[in-house]
Parts: sequence; structure tokens; C-alpha cells
Amino acid sequence: MNLKPVKPEDGFAWITGAGKGLGRALTVRLVEAGWTVLASARTVSDLEALADDTRTFAGKLVPLPLDITNAAAIQVALDEALRDQPLALAVLNAGTHVATDLSNFKPETVKMLVDTNLLGTLNCLYAVLPRMRSQRRGQIAVVGSMAGFLGLPSASVYGMTKAGLINLCEALQPELAVEGVHLQAVNPGFVRTPLTDKNTFPMPFLMELDAAARAFERGLASRRFEIVFPMRLAVIMKLLRCLPYALSLRVTAQFLPGGTRDNG
Repeated sequence: MNLKPVKPEDGFAWITGAGKGLGRALTVRLVEAGWTVLASARTVSDLEALADDTRTFAGKLVPLPLDITNAAAIQVALDEALRDQPLALAVLNAGTHVATDLSNFKPETVKMLVDTNLLGTLNCLYAVLPRMRSQRRGQIAVVGSMAGFLGLPSASVYGMTKAGLINLCEALQPELAVEGVHLQAVNPGFVRTPLTDKNTFPMPFLMELDAAARAFERGLASRRFEIVFPMRLAVIMKLLRCLPYALSLRVTAQFLPGGTRDNG
């Protein structure tokens, strides 16, 4: 099926992890472009500040505070917000990262990351898919990471969850395309935020936040399955995945442990 990207006149957009970082920057760009955006995050004050910053834009921002680990709350909130409008676009961006080198490879850390990044995103999909399948129209962007391409030191659990999301999208895309739903996997590299400023390992091809948000928005306007940025890093990471382990592990060993990323 020839899937076309959705437009603001097709309905509302919903963005999770909209309070900070890349999710916030993308939300600003979509509201500026005329979208009505349901903006979700756990921190109400972040959403209030976002609403103030977009008040004069062409579109409209509707704060929708949510914890994506609460499946029932997601259903209730979307039912209320979408009573009179279809959901055209869902950007499932919320997630977190805690460095998990051997010193922090603990059940509680693993559970928190899996519950948020993987199961939390699935909670959002459970709420979105019935709506879009019944409409036979819609677009879903699931935010993974290039850390899901291959294992990186200190990102063992984060990378595992993101690899799971990439695999999930690859598996669902053919079925959803038949039903008119455009599913995309979004795999960013390193993006400069206050949290990535804390990282102590090398971050090749680090992108500025505005440039990353522009690349994200361009990807949403395309028919591509995968949205990646920066492209140079994506090419390198995918080539590394194809190398024998004797070579690829020598390269990934250069990523020293440390740092915390959060896109939600």
C-alpha cells in the first residue's frame, strides 16, 4: 500500500516524552507547523512551560500528563482527549536510560528500564492501534536508538530495550501497511541535551537539538520506514553490525562506561 504521511488537517498528534529534550523540540516544531498536539510527560510543570512557549503558534498544544507505565491511565486520557477528533499521528518517544555497566547491572535497574522503554511504549501502542486500524489511516513513530543496532558498553539494558522496539516495528510494519497505518522506527544517534552533557564516553557526530528536531520532522513527512540521524553515524553503526565480532567488539570497547541519557 502506498502510505502517505499525515497532515495537521487529518487529526491530532500525540507525543510522549514531550517535556524535555528531543520530544520537546519536536513538539514545538509541530505546533508551529499548525498541529494540535497532545503533549505527554510525567512532569506537569514541564508541560505548562511548553504550553506557554507555544501559545502564539499556528497550532495548539494540549497538555496531557501521563506516566506511560500506567496502561489504564493512558486509555482514559486518550479517550477523553480524542472524543471529537481522530488521532492522526502518534510519536512514542518517552523513555529513559541509566548507565548499566557491571557495577549497576541490578534487577531493579533492569526492571525500571524495561518497564519504561519497552513495556511503556507497548502500553501506548495498545491505546493507539485500535483507533488507527478502525480509521484505516494514521501514522505511528516509535523512537528507538542507534544503541539498538549493536551492544555498547554501559548501555546493555537500554540497548536491549531499543533493539526490542526496532524488532517490534519491523515485525508490525507489513501488517499495519495493509491496514493503511504508516509505522516508522526512529533511531537517533547522540543529541546534545543537558543529560548527554553528563556523558563521559565519546559521542561521535553529536547533533545539536534543533538540528535533530528538524531531521525528525523531515522524517515524519517522508514515506520511509526508518528515520535515522545523523546519517553518517547510522552508516558506521550498521557497518559495524556486519563485521566479525573480533573487529566490532574492538571498536565498541572504545565507548567507556558512564553518563545518563533521558528522552522522556
